[in-house]
Amino acid sequence: MFRSLFVLLALLASASAFAPAPAAFVAKQTALSAMPTLKQALPAVAAAVPATLLPSMALATEGTNEWLGVDDLRLLAVLFVGHWAILSLYLNWSKGFDEDEDFFGEIDYTGRK
Repeated sequence: MFRSLFVLLALLASASAFAPAPAAFVAKQTALSAMPTLKQALPAVAAAVPATLLPSMALATEGTNEWLGVDDLRLLAVLFVGHWAILSLYLNWSKGFDEDEDFFGEIDYTGRK
């Protein structure tokens, strides 16, 4: 009985993942509308344009106009955390090795003639 109840609850929980997302929030006022005049906003916009355009050229969008081709920021966070986790595992594994010792075995540098 408990097993079938657990399976039913697991099925319902997995089905809720496919529920439609709520409507997106639409801002009625922006920070730019708080500026009194365009003349005061122009220096801020002129300073922000290079700071936003130059780094965006380096982000590979893969035609989706999203960072690294990922359209969900949660997935992007999981990708980075996963890579950092594997990197930390590798660095913890390799910290005990001697850097001067050849990992793949000694290479004979005397030369063959």
